[in-house]
Amino acid sequence: MPHLFHELVFNSANDGVTTEALVYQQQRLDYAALAQEIQLAANALLALGLGREERLAIYLEKRFETVIAIFAASAAGGVFVPINPLLKAAQVAYILKDCNVRILVTSVDRLNLLISVLPECHDLHTVIVVGSTENLPVITGVHMISWQEAMTLPRSTRPYRCIDSDMAAILYTSGSTGKPKGVVLSHRNLVTGAKSVSQYLKNNQDDRILSVLPLSFDYGLSQLSTTFYVGATNVLMNYLLPRDIIHEVIRKSITGLAAVPSLWIQLAQLKWEKVITLRYITNSGGAMPRATLNKLRCALPNTSIFLMYGLTEAFRSSFLPPEEVDKRPNSIGKAIPNVEVLVLREDGSQCAPGEPGELVHRGPLVSMGYWNDAEKTAKCFKPLSRQSGLTIPEIAVWSGDTVRMDEEGYLYFIGRCDDMIKTSGYRVSPTEIEEIIYSTECVAEAAAIGVPHPTLGQGIIVVVVPLEGVNLDSEALLSACKRHLPAFMVPSLIKLRQGHLLRNPNNKIDRKSIAQEFLDIFMSVEI
Repeated sequence: MPHLFHELVFNSANDGVTTEALVYQQQRLDYAALAQEIQLAANALLALGLGREERLAIYLEKRFETVIAIFAASAAGGVFVPINPLLKAAQVAYILKDCNVRILVTSVDRLNLLISVLPECHDLHTVIVVGSTENLPVITGVHMISWQEAMTLPRSTRPYRCIDSDMAAILYTSGSTGKPKGVVLSHRNLVTGAKSVSQYLKNNQDDRILSVLPLSFDYGLSQLSTTFYVGATNVLMNYLLPRDIIHEVIRKSITGLAAVPSLWIQLAQLKWEKVITLRYITNSGGAMPRATLNKLRCALPNTSIFLMYGLTEAFRSSFLPPEEVDKRPNSIGKAIPNVEVLVLREDGSQCAPGEPGELVHRGPLVSMGYWNDAEKTAKCFKPLSRQSGLTIPEIAVWSGDTVRMDEEGYLYFIGRCDDMIKTSGYRVSPTEIEEIIYSTECVAEAAAIGVPHPTLGQGIIVVVVPLEGVNLDSEALLSACKRHLPAFMVPSLIKLRQGHLLRNPNNKIDRKSIAQEFLDIFMSVEI
């Protein structure tokens, strides 16, 4: 039984697992080879001066070195910080400075993007460059070394002793509401998450799991951890177009695929008839529209669909078993193994069945809080009164999400507390409006947002991106809303536009950025 994150790989190697561990394009590594590469990289990090629980950042696309660096930091006793490769220089610099990164692993092309900001990162002492190292820039006070050279460094010290309550990783949220927050995860958080997810997905050594999501995203990182927990095969992919994903599923005989709603919406429009190996697909990061779910079920009749809910601060909270999808297609399910989910009122008391309240998560997946931010940590991670005789309170995560629980214990997502739209004295969930728009099956993407209104405070606006080649009528969409929504939830304006909606680095539709983009337009419209 692994206790530390890197033991997910080492234990499978020591147990003699012979399946491929990692596949990238035409390259392959089995567990023994992957474990050896991780050990060499851990030795290199120690030789380069990485201290106990010091941070190593990885700013790379998905490739072997990305995975090796992640697990090597853990094996050396450090903390890994995966940075989304879509982030720009200023965003990367913020993360490097915020958590005092000491060593950065990146490519020469990405390094050149960071030249102007790295001098600001005063804690950074070493950059390990993957790939070509020609024309490396010179940065005062920073030691440059190639990946190949680093792998030949002799071990100068032994790895630091770790236990499962030690820090293992810091994952930064997308930062759509301001500066990103670094969520600190322990080895126990990561290993327990891998065990819990692999239980309900029934992962085994025969699985071949495709990683298309960023490894900086807890949902994306989970594709690695669950794979290695059971000794399966992980296939890394940096896709350009959604159809590339389907081609890779066919070429690599993929059995498991995870994506967020905006990606599933695009994938549901494509042809899946040659896909025969896909055992399951999963959705998290938002509610999957009913129309998209129906299309995927028709296209993949032999594939199990798991609808899930999670938050970076506690990784994963709930899942809906595939056999419940017909009965409860709008539910986010029940708590995953070894987790309890509560629905609480503002005063901390339990909500009655059907009563909206805040989702509160307790258990071993509750993370260690936000890096270097006591104020935000105190707002999200709060004591939970369970037993009056306990003198040390249990800390749970208050999600900021409004849900309700039915009498059978199934959860239903209502909306983000900070996304809720206030109009005419009501609080309205944007996802409820978007679901109606999607149900017309004429719209690929939609975002419901609130904008200032002279008397309402906020008016509801739905921004829609039509499918290419489809002639949409905003009046028809408005009529659909009027048929299915109460008057106070009906959009005041439906605006059609060309091009995809703005997304954050985790590929989720970014309502706040969309609202800002169109604020001037909306303010000038008489509604």
